[in-house]
Amino acid sequence: MKTIEGGITAAKGFLANGIACGIKKRKKDMALVLSQKDCSFAGAFTTNLVKAAPVLWDQALVKDSASVRGIVINSGNANACTGNQGLEDASAMATLAAKAFGQEVQANQVFVCSTGVIGVPLPMEILGKGIDLCAKNLGGSREAGSLAAEAICTTDTFSKEIAVEVELDGTMVHIGGMAKGSGMIHPNMATMLSFITTDAVIEKEVLQKLLGTTVIDSYNMISVDGDTSTNDTVLVLANGMSQCGTLTPDSSCWDAFKQAFEYVHTYLAKAIVRDGEGAGKFIEVHVGGASDKKTAQILARSVVGSNLVKTAFFGSDANWGRILCAMGYSGAAFDPACVTLSFSSVKGSLEVVSQGQPIVFDEHKAKEILLEKEVQVEVSVGDGPGAGTAWGCDLSYEYVRINGDYRS
Repeated sequence: MKTIEGGITAAKGFLANGIACGIKKRKKDMALVLSQKDCSFAGAFTTNLVKAAPVLWDQALVKDSASVRGIVINSGNANACTGNQGLEDASAMATLAAKAFGQEVQANQVFVCSTGVIGVPLPMEILGKGIDLCAKNLGGSREAGSLAAEAICTTDTFSKEIAVEVELDGTMVHIGGMAKGSGMIHPNMATMLSFITTDAVIEKEVLQKLLGTTVIDSYNMISVDGDTSTNDTVLVLANGMSQCGTLTPDSSCWDAFKQAFEYVHTYLAKAIVRDGEGAGKFIEVHVGGASDKKTAQILARSVVGSNLVKTAFFGSDANWGRILCAMGYSGAAFDPACVTLSFSSVKGSLEVVSQGQPIVFDEHKAKEILLEKEVQVEVSVGDGPGAGTAWGCDLSYEYVRINGDYRS
């Protein structure tokens, strides 16, 4: 596997575009993705009981549709908490996109995603014109993919794209993706919006199972602010245009494809955290020595999700007691008397707890380590072979500013 230049259009046969259609002021807000051939597909969605209309539309497609061809995405308006009108508008978006795509695409072959302000009806006249305009310039170039990646952003400060290629039994297979997300990130089964395309040959049921296991170690292991969105969605489209052999867990090249697939999702998940609203630090927490993997992941997620831990990192304060506290209320079993904990960054490493006992450490050295933009926390709980890693960011004054006037 190797990383290549590109994003959502890196796989063969995928076209995209992004434009400003007028939902947002002076920024791109409409994106389309189209496959030139029918795709097998998979989806993962928010576990929030309050689900946006596009999520309900997409869940129905995952359940009932045999194939899909494309995705229509708008930013600036989430079409969430919009009642029956919202459901009608999500359906209308799919119909409008299918018509604009042409090529005998049907509405039930088009995924719909929206992101932005909650509780405001979609401006459908603007959206309709935007879909038509966006569809006229669909392309398979690197630039076309980047335009789409830019158009799905809301409070993001940069576009999030990734592409890889992997050789499977002599055939080059490509996986590309784009994501958006910066706030309201604390997922369980998905995170914000993430879109993956591949020219691999893989059946829907196999792809769905692979996505289900992949999100556990990627999107489920990040946190920015402890909020699970109403619109969280991950979609994967596979059009088979590489003409590689059909991929199954029994295939000789399954592990290579699976590794590349997981890499793409993990890269995008971590990129979302790096762009956390107002964030100044990227925090990686690795927990080892747990009784099993699930326990380690629960402990690691609890640490990156703690606001007190986040604020300590914002202040570059080696307040390890907050980390132990967050582990303690996680619900996972461990022995505090066996915990060893250290901080590290490019400035070095510093152990602050050993086998449950506090260590007198150099505060100046700790400050130097924690002032860096990327900081690692290594925790061992001494119970077994289980290990897990979670990613988060600090919590700053800027986060409050951004979300204090989000609607205005």
